[in-house]
Amino acid sequence: MKTLKYIFSAILILTLVWSCDEDNFGDTSFIDSITAPTNVSAAVSVTQDNTGLVTITPLGDGVASYTINFGDDSSEEGISPGDSLEHVYAEGTYEATITATSLNGLTTTVTQTIVVSFKSPENLMVTIENDVAVSKQVNLTATADYATSFEAYFGEPGKDDPIVFNIDEAISYQYADAGIYTIRVVAMSAAIETTEYSEEFEVTAILQPLVSAPTPPARGVADVISIYTSAYTNVPDTNYFPDWGQGSQGSGWGTFDLSGDEMLQYTNISYQGIALADGVTVDVSGMDYLHLDVWTADVVTDLETSLINNASGTVTEAPVVKSLTPNSWTSIEIPISDYTDQGLTVTEIFQMKFVGTPWAAGTVFIDNIYFYKESSDVLNSITPIDFEEEFSLSSFDGGDISVVANPDTTGNPSSTVAQMIKGSGQPWAGSKITIETPFDFSTNTVITAKVWSPRAGLNLLMKFEDAVPWPDVTGTADVIATTTVANQWETLTFDFTGIDMGIDWYNMVLIMDNGTAGDGSDNYTIYLDDISSNPMLDFEPDFSLSSFDGGDITIVANPDTAGNPSSMVAQMIKGSGQPWAGSKITFPTPFDFSTGTTITAKVWSPRAGLNLLLKFEDAVPWPDVTATAEITATTTIANGWETLTFDFSGVDMGIEWYNLVLIMDNGTQGDGSADYTIYVDDIDLN
Repeated sequence: MKTLKYIFSAILILTLVWSCDEDNFGDTSFIDSITAPTNVSAAVSVTQDNTGLVTITPLGDGVASYTINFGDDSSEEGISPGDSLEHVYAEGTYEATITATSLNGLTTTVTQTIVVSFKSPENLMVTIENDVAVSKQVNLTATADYATSFEAYFGEPGKDDPIVFNIDEAISYQYADAGIYTIRVVAMSAAIETTEYSEEFEVTAILQPLVSAPTPPARGVADVISIYTSAYTNVPDTNYFPDWGQGSQGSGWGTFDLSGDEMLQYTNISYQGIALADGVTVDVSGMDYLHLDVWTADVVTDLETSLINNASGTVTEAPVVKSLTPNSWTSIEIPISDYTDQGLTVTEIFQMKFVGTPWAAGTVFIDNIYFYKESSDVLNSITPIDFEEEFSLSSFDGGDISVVANPDTTGNPSSTVAQMIKGSGQPWAGSKITIETPFDFSTNTVITAKVWSPRAGLNLLMKFEDAVPWPDVTGTADVIATTTVANQWETLTFDFTGIDMGIDWYNMVLIMDNGTAGDGSDNYTIYLDDISSNPMLDFEPDFSLSSFDGGDITIVANPDTAGNPSSMVAQMIKGSGQPWAGSKITFPTPFDFSTGTTITAKVWSPRAGLNLLLKFEDAVPWPDVTATAEITATTTIANGWETLTFDFSGVDMGIEWYNLVLIMDNGTQGDGSADYTIYVDDIDLN
């Protein structure tokens, strides 16, 4: 039977592949991306009539079929997803196994304890706790001798149906309101009699954020006016708590420290202001948006944000109201035009004002307040897809894509976006974007996309194809990114390092939750916008990295954007090898010193006084290098970025310098610790 089962699975896969047309993924490459089933478990119900009749319903994601071994020496049985099996047990305790098989034959096996006792449950123990991360949610577990399953009644008016759960299973329940509720648990066995437990339990609300606000993106200094962030340089001497009489309204203010991350906290907010230093104003007429991140529980529903201008001594203001999402960060993007369209002049902004709705009713936490404009630099190597340009859209096997009005401008002010729906077709259902000229990966291979997902944990596959129609596509490249938030915009990153530059990539394919069938519901509806390459990153051009004698160099995410907004930088570590351990950057063409001989580099050092040697070499391999030129510069600050200068006046212009060597503390042994770890960026010839 097992042999026949796997033959059938193979035939099924081949049939599915053969049936696909040119737009329907007719190759077998999708099979390789299917993973083993996940979230495999079983719902177990024991009939309370002393017969030993048990109903087992297996559950899981990405499952094509199940096999159940009942654990009592009887024959195992197969079952399709969504079906149940009945089995009669003798009195006793059994370890049943549920094996879930995916479409390509990968399996996941779990064990389920089944207790069949004709005694009523005894020693019922129930644990109820408030969840530490989810507001007004309780987590419940129960144990009892001879129990096979439990029913939990949470006592919320109008919600009388119980939650049924198995032994060794934890369940959660979220209330609409905090308060005291009667929670009742019923333990059931194969006997007719049950055992009950009840408790008066106080459900609490979480009233402050547990995670920091989203980190602001790296932006150029000229593109940002920062009022309150740790990512950019703020307007100096700003007063975040001016006394405008808010105290008489019952409001309070201060900073909230979340594990070292400080943010503004306004309690019982009626109105609250921010005032720049006396005589200081900022001109935001050249900015595109005002950004702020706001967290609140579930009392404050809206926040009114006003800009206040002082043009030639005449004070004017204009408000913009935005709704808040309770118990999570709301990223607010307000176009500056929303203020100027009201007639407000924005050339001399000197104050901001926040008003909560309802008035003086709850607390808000605010972080990352800044004005910004889209970069004026032409940095994108891939044609930006903002869903305002020429392209064609198509879908396959139950997918659907269309251009719609942006349903949520919080966090993304674009007016139109792409809507993707995964219907009830194939598990690889998706959509395709085709452009008139191929995507250009020559200067950058990292793609970003703004994505709005109904749930965290949604997997979005991005795949590039050439222009050859299916099933004769000659090249594909795909990367999967996973959403981390629900019901709000976030930026996902797809790293296509190593993609074949020799292929003309005309098609971008998008598939959500590849391997899982969709149903066309809100749970399988996402929105996308601004698909483009990241701004051109330093240490992404055509060069090679190498190290020697204990040195190590890699490209990493910038660990400290204060003082250097770049997304990626070079990390150098000096290990426990030789005292001259270091790293080398080799270029395909030699450095050109004809226009300047001064080299600058941004360096982040863990300590002041670290010596960084910068050395040029010709292309002759060691130990036969025929020419070198070197300069040492010394860091002056610790744990921060600074620009070091290396003066190569007099360098021999007749030598072709292909290699740039970096050695920290030449002559001193490293140990691979943080004290011998630096970051380097923006090496430039002046």
